[in-house]
Amino acid sequence: MTTTREKIVEAAAALLNEGGREAISTRAVSAAAGVQAPTIYRLFGDKQGLLDAVASHGFVSYLGGKMGLPETGDPVEDLRRGWDLHVAFGLEHPAVYTLIYGEPRPGVESPAARAAAEVLAGQVKRIAAAGRLRVSEERATHLIHAAGCGMTLTLIALPPEARDPALPVLARESIIATVTSERAADGGGDASLAGAAGALRAALPGVTALTGAERALLDEWLTRLADSGHSADARPGDHTTA
Repeated sequence: MTTTREKIVEAAAALLNEGGREAISTRAVSAAAGVQAPTIYRLFGDKQGLLDAVASHGFVSYLGGKMGLPETGDPVEDLRRGWDLHVAFGLEHPAVYTLIYGEPRPGVESPAARAAAEVLAGQVKRIAAAGRLRVSEERATHLIHAAGCGMTLTLIALPPEARDPALPVLARESIIATVTSERAADGGGDASLAGAAGALRAALPGVTALTGAERALLDEWLTRLADSGHSADARPGDHTTA
């Protein structure tokens, strides 16, 4: 049996798909769901709460697909598949995708975006644990997220006939080349140092021989080492620590 909350979310989702975010008003949702406006406020708090619920509702299939991707022995290849799934979802559901990522609010993350970010962070951690990350997990996650969202929103803004299918592939391979290495760190160079530091940092949560304060200090050092090859003020070809 459909609950009142589900009925409201489904009605708002239908309005979103038909007319975009602007089509979702309290009056329109109330009429479509057959409820009074106070019911919406009671269940969702405000319009933003309703929009977050609609975003989560529309993101269920994407998250299910991404979380359901079987892991292989190559975490970088798994990241590629996750990227492709992300872009495909955005193009198939542009209204939902734009609702989630089109209007970022500083310091605020919707439940749907948070769930997707956790999946991405898990994929990046696997790459770090394999010693194949050139930068810290946080830096890699932010770079991949920014590139993926930017590319998807760019494609959404283009007429379907003008979308170059090579663009997301080129962007994907560019960002992967930036944050990962072909092999696990095997000695020599800043990239190998960053990979080794990233692998050790990924294992830190399971280390019991150190105190909490010692783990925190080591985590800070390892993060700096993981990012040492790509410092913010490093020049092309210059991989020294700032």
